[in-house]
Amino acid sequence: MTGTARTSAGLDKRRRRVLYRAWHRGTREMDLIMGRFADAAVGELTEAEIADLEQLAEVPDPELYAWLTGGRPVPDNYDHAVFRRLRDFYALRPIE
Repeated sequence: MTGTARTSAGLDKRRRRVLYRAWHRGTREMDLIMGRFADAAVGELTEAEIADLEQLAEVPDPELYAWLTGGRPVPDNYDHAVFRRLRDFYALRPIE
């Protein structure tokens, strides 16, 4: 079970891939953070934003989690609108 509440029906291959990757990160905490964000946003993201989400999906879980929680500064090349949306999404819907 992935936890996803969204179907991938109607999504192009790239969006299906990033949705899958968001729910299969390696740690359950990051699955919930990134997966829930992808469920909510993947259908409305532009191609450039999908590229930014794909970039974030390649960041190791401990590092991305530290950025999201403020434990480490976010490198400039990752501090883009999609990261900020993900961070804000997580802040409004913390995992329990």
